Amino acid sequence: MGTHLPSTEFDGTAVDDQREADAEAVMGEPAAQMVQLLGPDGKLGADPVFSDYADKLTPEHLRGLYADMAAIRRFDVEATALQRQGQLALWVPLTGQEAAQIGSGRASQPQDYIFPTYREHGVALTRNVDLAELLRQFRGVSNGGWNPRDTNFHLYTLVLAAQTLHAVGYAMGIQRDQKFAAAANGAGKQPDAAVIAYFGDGASSEGDVHESMVFASSYKAPVVFFCQNNHWAISVPTNVQTRVPLSNRAKGYGFPGIRVDGNDVIAVHAVTEWALEHARQGKGPVLIEAFTYRVGAHTTADDPTKYRQSAEEDAWRAKDPLARLEKYLRAEGLADDTFFAKVKADGDELAAYVRRTAHDIENPDIRQAFAKVYKEAHPLVAEELAWFEEYSAGFAGEEESAGHAAKAGH
Repeated sequence: MGTHLPSTEFDGTAVDDQREADAEAVMGEPAAQMVQLLGPDGKLGADPVFSDYADKLTPEHLRGLYADMAAIRRFDVEATALQRQGQLALWVPLTGQEAAQIGSGRASQPQDYIFPTYREHGVALTRNVDLAELLRQFRGVSNGGWNPRDTNFHLYTLVLAAQTLHAVGYAMGIQRDQKFAAAANGAGKQPDAAVIAYFGDGASSEGDVHESMVFASSYKAPVVFFCQNNHWAISVPTNVQTRVPLSNRAKGYGFPGIRVDGNDVIAVHAVTEWALEHARQGKGPVLIEAFTYRVGAHTTADDPTKYRQSAEEDAWRAKDPLARLEKYLRAEGLADDTFFAKVKADGDELAAYVRRTAHDIENPDIRQAFAKVYKEAHPLVAEELAWFEEYSAGFAGEEESAGHAAKAGH
């Protein structure tokens, strides 16, 4: 009698051909062109799927997208300056990635939940987070700075890719809430919602991303994985991390993957709107690869001149997301000098507000950090606090002497 090998769950059935076909219909072959509607020359093209979504953007919407991108760029410049002046311990710039963040953020709906990394300042703006509150975490005076329940915008995650797991778990929770509501004949049913998980090309190499996509696919979780491929994981270029477009990885999990021009805010908005609809309708996850570029440093502790050429940066500056939309708005007569002057003035006003707020932030008593380690008093923490008190007392005399010396100098 011959040996019979264990059968798989797919024996005698098609290996989910329809699901793969659905993915192929959206992402095409591996060499498919990325979705681009607004080119660097400011001319609007067409796409058989996503132009219908772009057509829903009114002139007011388009002006709003430009104003948002300009505001977050001005904020980014101001926050970088504050870090250089010692007001922040660190800052994570986003310049160059405005379209990827504003386009995707504005495509979301209030009931959707957002899981950011640590660079999604533009998405925070679209979710009505007070931008000045972002600075508290980078000042080191808060574990977050805002209440996620107020805006459905989660706290920044500094551990690479950890938020992708959180996002899938949250999305699976949404599924269960919907099932309970359906079982109760719709009682307590909320608007259909989806989750967006942001991460970068560097984080895509983390095992957490793989595991989160496995679970999302297996349970058809309503989640959109939004990868901002800015070409550099600190000093490691994308071509070292992957031999194929990152969007093609979705095929291995059995859901759609789309590469979009991350500097084209119209295309990003259209693709993200489609993906969120797909997820909310119970069709499962989508991977979006926003093909963009980090023009500045990874953080203010980084020096990109050590690992990339200035010519590369110049080439991407020619694809600037704000410049291309401005060209289009002017060419179509949708915005004039008065509009752009107001946008600049509003940006300066935002920067002034952020600066005032940063200077007014009070440093909390560090002793509170010891008090919140455990719910109840702990002898080891008490011992460490006593050491800290003794250590700090050693500087009291030096500060007093410095004060006397300063007065004597006058």
